[in-house]
Amino acid sequence: MGVRLADIHLSQILRKAGALCTGFCKITEMAAEGGGKSFARRDHLLEIETKVRSWWEEKDVFRAESCDKPPEPGEKFFGNFPFPYMNGFLHLGHAFSLSKLEFAAAYHRLRGANVLLPFGFHCTGMPIKASADKLAREIELFGNPPVFPKEVEQGSQEVEAEDANNGAPPDKFKGKKSKAASKSGGQVYQWEIMRSFGLSDSEISKFQDPYNWLTFFPPLAVEDLKAFGLGCDWRRSFITTDMNPFFDAFVRWQMRKLKSMGKIVKDVRYAIYSPLDGQPCADHDRASGEGVQPQEYTLIKMEVVAPFPSKLKVLEGRKVFLAAATLRPETMYGQTNAWVLPDGKYGAFEINETEVFIVTQRAALNLAYQKYSRVPEKPTCLVDLTGHDLIGLPLKSPRTINPIIYTLPMLTVLTDKGTGIVTSVPADSPDDYMALHDLKAKPALRAKYGVKDEWVMPFEIIPIIDIPEFGNKAAEKVCADLKIKSQNEKEKLAEAKRLTYLKGFTEGTLIVGEFEGRKVQEVKPLIRSKLIESNEAIVYSEPEKRVVSRSGDECVVALTDQWYIAYGEPEWKKLAEECLSSMNLYHDETKHGFEHTLDWLNQWACSRSFGLGTRIPWDEEFLVESLSDSTIYMAYYTIAHFLHNGDMYGSGKSAIQPEQMTDEVWEYVFCDGPYPESSNILSSILNKMKQEFEYWYPFDLRVSGKDLIQNHLTFCIYNHTAIMPKKHWPRGFRCNGHIMLNAEKMSKSTGNFRTIRQAIEEFSADATRFSLADAGDGVDDANFVFETANAAILKLTKEIAWMEEVLAAESSLRIGPPSTYADRVFLNEINIAVNRTEQNYRDYMFRDALKTGFYDLQASRDEYRLSCGSGGMNRELLWHFMDAQTRLITPICPHYAEYVWRELLKKEGFVVNAGWPVSDSPDLTLHNANKYLQHSIVVMRKLLEKQTSGSTKANKKGNPVKASTETKRLIGLIYVNEQFDGWKAECLRILQSNFDSDTRTFAPDKVILEALQSCSIGQSKDFRQTQKLCMPFLRFKKDEAVTLGPHALDLKLPFREMEVLQENLDLIKRQVKVDTKGQGQIELEEVEVLSGTDPDALAKAGSLAKLIEQNPPSPGSPTAIFLTR
Repeated sequence: MGVRLADIHLSQILRKAGALCTGFCKITEMAAEGGGKSFARRDHLLEIETKVRSWWEEKDVFRAESCDKPPEPGEKFFGNFPFPYMNGFLHLGHAFSLSKLEFAAAYHRLRGANVLLPFGFHCTGMPIKASADKLAREIELFGNPPVFPKEVEQGSQEVEAEDANNGAPPDKFKGKKSKAASKSGGQVYQWEIMRSFGLSDSEISKFQDPYNWLTFFPPLAVEDLKAFGLGCDWRRSFITTDMNPFFDAFVRWQMRKLKSMGKIVKDVRYAIYSPLDGQPCADHDRASGEGVQPQEYTLIKMEVVAPFPSKLKVLEGRKVFLAAATLRPETMYGQTNAWVLPDGKYGAFEINETEVFIVTQRAALNLAYQKYSRVPEKPTCLVDLTGHDLIGLPLKSPRTINPIIYTLPMLTVLTDKGTGIVTSVPADSPDDYMALHDLKAKPALRAKYGVKDEWVMPFEIIPIIDIPEFGNKAAEKVCADLKIKSQNEKEKLAEAKRLTYLKGFTEGTLIVGEFEGRKVQEVKPLIRSKLIESNEAIVYSEPEKRVVSRSGDECVVALTDQWYIAYGEPEWKKLAEECLSSMNLYHDETKHGFEHTLDWLNQWACSRSFGLGTRIPWDEEFLVESLSDSTIYMAYYTIAHFLHNGDMYGSGKSAIQPEQMTDEVWEYVFCDGPYPESSNILSSILNKMKQEFEYWYPFDLRVSGKDLIQNHLTFCIYNHTAIMPKKHWPRGFRCNGHIMLNAEKMSKSTGNFRTIRQAIEEFSADATRFSLADAGDGVDDANFVFETANAAILKLTKEIAWMEEVLAAESSLRIGPPSTYADRVFLNEINIAVNRTEQNYRDYMFRDALKTGFYDLQASRDEYRLSCGSGGMNRELLWHFMDAQTRLITPICPHYAEYVWRELLKKEGFVVNAGWPVSDSPDLTLHNANKYLQHSIVVMRKLLEKQTSGSTKANKKGNPVKASTETKRLIGLIYVNEQFDGWKAECLRILQSNFDSDTRTFAPDKVILEALQSCSIGQSKDFRQTQKLCMPFLRFKKDEAVTLGPHALDLKLPFREMEVLQENLDLIKRQVKVDTKGQGQIELEEVEVLSGTDPDALAKAGSLAKLIEQNPPSPGSPTAIFLTR
C-alpha cells in the first residue's frame, strides 16, 4: 500500500531527530568546530542573520518595481521556481533547487539588474484532500481524539526508503502488518503526523477540512524562506485552488482559452487510473511510478477445447479463453504451446454474457476498466484457479499451424506483468526455446508437473522469420552460440534476446502466412489489425511499471472519456520545438530530455473529480488537474501584487475584485488583446498591470529538478506557445539533479533528512547556503556535506575575526599605493578572482564561483600575508580585498556579507545591490610568474629538507646539510636557464610547425618523427642515444600544448625568471628553511640567482657542480644547491 506525502512527511525522522514544532526546534546539534561542544560560532552567525534580515525588511530591499521604459538586455532579471506542494515543511531538496535561482538572482541584483524573484505555494490536487480524509476516517474508527489499538507491533513496519527530493512517498511497507495498520490501510496514522507538527489534539481535528492545511503550511514556508535569506518580493505570493479567487479566475480563463483554440478536447483513451479515487492518476497524484505510461498489448484469445476438466465444468456452455498479452502478434504463426506459472494464482473472469478469460486478478481488474467485464469496473471471478489447474489444457490459438496446442509449465512466467498467460514461439524466443527444450529433455521435469509426452514431444520448432546472421530459427542458433544449457540461465537468455529481438524486428522477413516475404516491421501492425478485426484478439493496456496513487491503491489502465490537453498535436509540437530551440538550457542532457519528452508526449488528461483546485469552467463536475493549472502562472506573478495587496489568499482589501478579472481583462494584460471597454477597473490600474507584465516578461530563468522535464516544464513550453506571442516565450530552464546528504540518498524513512528550518538551526542560513553552493551544479545528483557546512561556520566567523583585527590595527599597515612585487601579485589575484567569479556566476556554476570568489581569494590573501615580510601589508590593498571578497560572496552568503559591509567596512546602503567589484584586466603573465615563484620555493624547501635528513636520495643530489653551532653560513645557489637549447629547442620547433592552435591538435606522430630524423639532431652520429631523450620530451610537450595552448611550445617563458627570483630573494630566504628535531632551525643566510649557462657562475658551485650537470636547469625548472661557507 502507498502512503501519502502528508502521512509520512516527518513521522520517520521525528524518532531520530526529535520533535519538530511550528517554531524553530532544538535538534541534536553538530559541533561547529572539530567535535567541540560549543556552538558560539554558529550562534554568532544566527544572530547576524536575524539582525541583517531586520535591515532588509525595514527598507524592503527585495521589492521589485517595473520601470516605465522597457528594459534593455541585462537590465532586468525575472527568475522563478516551481511552487512547492503545501502538505509539509520545506526541506533541503527544495532548498537545493531553489538555491540555484536564489544565487542567480542575487548575482544579477549585485550587477545592478532590476530583479524579480517571486514565490507561490501549490495546493491543487489530491495529497491534502487525501490526508484530510484520512484524519476523518481515523476519527470515525478510533474516536476524537483517537485511541489507537495497542496491538501495533513496535518496529514491525519500516517504510521503504523515500526519495525526499521529489517528495514522493514510498510505494509500500516492509514487514508485518498489525491489526491497526490493516485497518488504516497499512499507513502511518495521520493523527500522529499532525502531532509531530506541534499541533494539539483539539487543533488536529480541524484538519479534516482540507482548506485548513492551506492556512497552516504556507505561512510557515514563508518564515523558513525568509530565514534562509531568500531575496523574494513577498507581495506577489499566492496559493492555488479556488480558495484564492483571483488565481481561480486566472486558471478558468486559461482553460477557456485553450478550449477555444481546440487545444482541449474530450476523448476516450487509455490513462493510468486510481480505482480508489475514481479518476485518472497523473504524475503528481502518484506515490510511486511518476512518468509511467500505459503499455499497450495485443491480447491473444486462445480458446480452451472441450471437454473441460472438472475444475472448469461450471464454465461449460461458454467460450473460455486463455488470454495471453503479447507485444509480438506477428510471431503467432510459430506457436507450439502456451505457458503458465504452476504456482501462479489465476481466475476465470466473466468478460460478457458468452466469453470468459482466464487471467490473473490484476489483469482482470485492468480489463474491467477497459470495458471488458460483464459488470463495468468490477471483475467477476467464476472460478479461482492455479497454474496447476491449467497445465494440459488443449487450446485452439489463432494463426498457429498446429490445430491444437497445450498449456505447459514455465517457472519464469511473471504474474505482475501481462496476464500471467504467455504464448510460446520457440523459433523466435530464446526463453521459449530453452523451456521447451528442458521439458523435452527431462522426463523427471515432465513428471513433476504431470505433463504428458503427447503435449510436448510432437511439437517442433516452426520457422516463421528469417533474420540475417541468425537464419529462420534464431532462438535455437543464438542459444547454441551462447552455450545456454537451461532455462535458468537468466543472464545469458537476456543477452540472447538482446541480440535477436531488435534485429528481428528491423531486419527480419516473414516466411509464413499471407504476408510471406515482407519485412516484419511492415507487417506487424497489419497482422495485429487482422487479429482484432476477426475477434481473435483484443487491445489490452496496463501500466508499464507499478504505479501507486497517493491514496495508497495500485493503479490500473482505464479507458476513460474525459477532457484532454492535446499535447503532441503536430502544429503545436512544431511551435514547442521552436521555443525549445531558442532557449538556454545550460546542459546537453537537459536539452536531450526535452527533445525526448516532445517525441513521446501526447494527450494529457487535465480533469479530475477528487482533490482541490479550480473547476473546469464548462464542466464543473470536474477539477483542473494539478499539473495543468501550473503552466503559465509565472505571468500571474507580474500582477499578483495588484490583486492580492500582500494577502496570499486573495482575501484582503484590493482595488480590484475577483469578479472584475474577466477573460477580456486577462487577454488585454497577457495576450495583447484589445482594451476591455466593458471593464470597470480603473484604466490607470489596467494599464499599469499590462505595463508591469510587459516589463518583466518573458521570464529569464526557471530552475527545477530534472524530473519535471517530462511533464511540468514541457507543459510550460506548450502552453506559452499556444497562449502568448513569441516575444513572451520562456528564455531559459536550468535543471539540476537531486540532493544527497553526506553521499547518501536523502530519505525521511532512514532519517537522512533535513527540513530547511532544521538545517538553519543546525548550521545557520549562510553556512547552509555555502554547502548548497558547494554541493554541485550539474544534472547528476549533488551532495550536501555536513562537514562542509560546519567548515563554513568556521571560515565565515574566522574571516570576521580577521577583518576586525586588521581594522583595529589599521594604523600599523603600510600606506600609499600598492608598490611591491607582493602587492602587484595580490592585486592581480584579486582581479583574476573578480573576472573568473563573474564568469562562473554568469554561467550559473555556483560551486566554481565559490571556489574562485572565496577559496582561491582566501588562499591569495594568506599567501600575501606571508610574502610581505617586515614591510607589512598595504592598507589600501587590504581594503580593496575586503570590499571585493565581500561582494563576491554576497549571492551565496548574503547575511555574512551584509554584516561585514555595514558593521565592519562601514559602507552605505546594502551590499546586495552595491554593484560588482571594480577590477582591472588580469595580468596572466604576472599570475604565471607568481605560480613559478611559489612552486620554486616549495621545490627548494623540499630539497633542503631532504638534504638535512641525510637520506640516500638526498645524497644523490647534494651533501647533507646539518644544523650546527659552527659559524658557517648556509648559502643557496639558484641556477636558471631561461631558454631551451640543443635538442630540446629543435624538438619544440618541430612541434610548433606541426601544431594547429585552433583545434589544439598535432600532425600524426609519423610526420613528427620524420621531421626529427631529417633535422640536425637526426643527422648526428649519436641520434639513437638522443632519440631516447627526445621521445618522452615530445610526448610531455604535446600533452602540455593540448591542455594549455601554443605558448606551451615557446622556447622561453613569458617572463624573466631571473628577475622574478631576484626580486624575491628576501621571500625565498624566509620561506626556504627547515625545522630539525633537537637541532634548531636551518635557515638560508644568503641566496644568489645565477645563470646556468655561465661558466663563472657554475664555478661557484665548487664540488657540487656535478649536481647541476646531472639535473640541468630549463625554462620553468631552476636547479638549486645548498652549501656552507
